[in-house]
Amino acid sequence: QVQLVESGGGLVQAGGSLRLSCAASGRTISTYGMGWFRQAPGKEREFVAAISWSGTYTYYAGSVKGRFTISRDNAKKTVYLQMNSLKPEDTANYYCAASYRQVGGTRDADSYDYWGQGTQVTVSS
Repeated sequence: QVQLVESGGGLVQAGGSLRLSCAASGRTISTYGMGWFRQAPGKEREFVAAISWSGTYTYYAGSVKGRFTISRDNAKKTVYLQMNSLKPEDTANYYCAASYRQVGGTRDADSYDYWGQGTQVTVSS
């Protein structure tokens, strides 16, 4: 079992930055693909970013590419999402996810095996 806990969310003005963290406990995540997803009220959950087990490969949604950066520190069992140039449309609950089936990372939410509880990000205009 893997437990994931997100942190770092909050209220920020448009154009600002936040760094989300996802801390894992239980089994090591060093061989897991990891991803970030988000869900805004009244909307479906959407893919944000993913990273391979080694950190070599990263993937981004078009809406965040160039503004967000996903990274990981396997020694610390933590995955990060650096969010810059935030926009009001980035407002959502952000979830971290881990997949032992897709170690290279994936955009497919159904391929993730473990999920965190989420952290709220609110961007004011």
